[in-house]
Amino acid sequence: MNFIAIVVGLLLLIRGGDWLMRAAVSLSLEMRIPKIVVGMTVVSFATSAPELIVSLQSALSGHPDLAVGNVVGSNIANLAFVLGITIMISPIYVTKSFYSTDWPMMLLATFIFIGFIYFDQTLAQWEGAVLFILLILFIIYLILYQKQAVIDEAPEDDELLSRQTTFSYLLLGGFGLWLGSETLVKGAVALANNLGVSERIISITVVSIGTSIPELSASIIAVINKEKAISIGNLIGSNIFNLMAVMGLTAIVTPISIGDMGMLQSDIWWMLGISLLILPLAYLPKKMRLGRIDGIILFFLYIAFLWPLIMG
Repeated sequence: MNFIAIVVGLLLLIRGGDWLMRAAVSLSLEMRIPKIVVGMTVVSFATSAPELIVSLQSALSGHPDLAVGNVVGSNIANLAFVLGITIMISPIYVTKSFYSTDWPMMLLATFIFIGFIYFDQTLAQWEGAVLFILLILFIIYLILYQKQAVIDEAPEDDELLSRQTTFSYLLLGGFGLWLGSETLVKGAVALANNLGVSERIISITVVSIGTSIPELSASIIAVINKEKAISIGNLIGSNIFNLMAVMGLTAIVTPISIGDMGMLQSDIWWMLGISLLILPLAYLPKKMRLGRIDGIILFFLYIAFLWPLIMG
């Protein structure tokens, strides 16, 4: 029953996030907000909504390891699992913004996040505020100086809905995210207790893979349709928002204390290592290209990361 609750919670989160995304894009079109702004604000926050709601719900209900594990696990899954499978199906050519903006910002966010939580095992409110303020400054920089990079992040299936439909999607999306997070967090906590494993392991494996399913399905569909709807920039952007928006806002609402030391001894270093590895993979053996061999490397790294958690 606990596993069923997790699956139902994930489905509600995925559907709720999709409804919220459609409503947000439609609202931005009706209000004539420039696509540049939409790409890095409305859409990015909408796609990070499941992680944000799950992390907030986990932290507020007294399960901080679920909150942090969800974000760290999602960041690892985005780059090793989702990107790995995607480029095994079809290679991706990286854009200039990858090495000039996206990758450096993801690394900066990762280093700051690790620095904040490593020494005192806590993400304080002021630290969350620093992360979120840096994100706002980054968005302003992108809008002013990196317009093409932001356009690459913007949705390709813009759709103007009727006001009634938009309002319905907003309500349904918000309700789906709330109910999904409630169901998912309670199911994950109960499953961890029943299996005798830590909440960190459940969040790093089951929860993080589940919240990465939308990115995976979108990536595979884009590759099959030979569309440029998926790029490494999209996944890196998601990782930046997970660390700076999801963790930042969650810590502002309630400070987060790490209980399971495995998070600090292992998981965050996997996240940092895979983030660092993306740059040389994009240059070797072919410059500015991620191919099938790179995908195999990333996928097996993800298996190597999960194996001791599952077998332990």
